[in-house]
Amino acid sequence: MMTDKDVQRIAPNLRTVPGAGSSAQLQLRLAKVWKFRWLYLFMLPGLVYFFIFKYVPLWGLIMAFKNYQPYQGLMKSEWVGFAHFERLFGMADFWMLFRNTIILGLYNLLVFFPITILLALLLNEARREMFKRFVQTLIYVPHFLSWVVIVGISYVLLTTEGGIINELLKALGMEQVEFLTSTTAFRPLIVLQMIWKDAGWGTIIFLAALAGVNLHLYEAAKIDGANRLQQLWHITLPSIRSVIVILFILRLGSFLDLGFEQIFLMLNAVNREVGEVFDTYVYRVGLQQGQFSYSTAVGLFKSVVGLILVLIANKVAKGFGEEGIY
Repeated sequence: MMTDKDVQRIAPNLRTVPGAGSSAQLQLRLAKVWKFRWLYLFMLPGLVYFFIFKYVPLWGLIMAFKNYQPYQGLMKSEWVGFAHFERLFGMADFWMLFRNTIILGLYNLLVFFPITILLALLLNEARREMFKRFVQTLIYVPHFLSWVVIVGISYVLLTTEGGIINELLKALGMEQVEFLTSTTAFRPLIVLQMIWKDAGWGTIIFLAALAGVNLHLYEAAKIDGANRLQQLWHITLPSIRSVIVILFILRLGSFLDLGFEQIFLMLNAVNREVGEVFDTYVYRVGLQQGQFSYSTAVGLFKSVVGLILVLIANKVAKGFGEEGIY
């Protein structure tokens, strides 16, 4: 069995062999693999997970180009090419779905994402450790609640039939507001629920990045007369800029993937015009109506758009001197 000492002895020699062939290069690579064998072993479960649950299901995307019939099977079903995509882009509700998904996606990027950064910066500025831990616990707890619970609490607060907020408005002599059926209030409610549930959890990576900022930079800035706001702007934010860029690019990958459960639970016949998105549409036509191939085509369209956004954002980030995700 090859030991680490053998690897250290063989590797430099292989680099200096004139005209070393493919077998020598292969031996060098195997030596490197053996040297870092434990790291590869730790990486193996993750690779197996992604292969089984991310790459193997890609075979099912062929369904988007077929008229899938369960009794015929995937391979024997009729090939229809881009017919399902033509139906998607040609239907009357496509632009309604696209508009609603884009608007909620922009809310996610331009409101929810910055709030997680702001919350992490505020927590980082807290000097009392006990207070900081208390606040972190308080804002992390909603993440572990299901969307059913979150929407149920929203209903108890906002319904016109005994809702706490509407009862308070009534007691103050004001008119009740139909929050749950209002087309104007639907999107802000969705964003507020997202912030309530996941903003605290989204601060974890930013807090980890903030913990790695060199404290000597702050000491030097204090000597130069910089106040807390100037330290934040010139030291803290530049130090975590790369993390912000990477997470922003990754979030673009799921720009059209808003999540099904929350929006499905908040939808009703009145606000469907502003709340129906691709996720709920796929559920309605795919599972309820059994149009599996068509719903697969809709899902593939979402994935392609997300991939294009990630590639563009990564290219732009590299143009500005950032590392990007690859």
